Amino acid sequence: MRVNINLLWILAAFFLLADVAYSVWALITYGRVEWVGTIGIALVAVMSVFIAFYLNRSFKAQGGDLPEDRVDASIDDGDPELGHFSPWSWWPLILGSAAALMFLGLAIGIWMAFIAGALFIIAIVGWVYEYYRGYFAR
Repeated sequence: MRVNINLLWILAAFFLLADVAYSVWALITYGRVEWVGTIGIALVAVMSVFIAFYLNRSFKAQGGDLPEDRVDASIDDGDPELGHFSPWSWWPLILGSAAALMFLGLAIGIWMAFIAGALFIIAIVGWVYEYYRGYFAR
């Protein structure tokens, strides 16, 4: 994580330098500042500063190096338990189809988005409660 933090601080400095160079170049070429590019490059620098600051704070809060940062770490050190997922479940497919249908309804006709919203609610309830009924009930 330290490498990522340092890389993002270097990128922020690079983008600030590129922003100044872009502004000077626009002043020389056009005689005025080109605001879209200047603000866009400055916002990329600000984004790099935000991410570097966040990573630095979370690195100090975790109290130690990540397994990816240690030379003596094995693969199993960075392999957390991700939870239980049902490989036979059809609910994620229905949920994704409902979301796609909802966005299609926003583009084509709002009436289709209402049908997709109802299908989305049914799919999310079915996915959440699939272990509470039927063969897999606990």
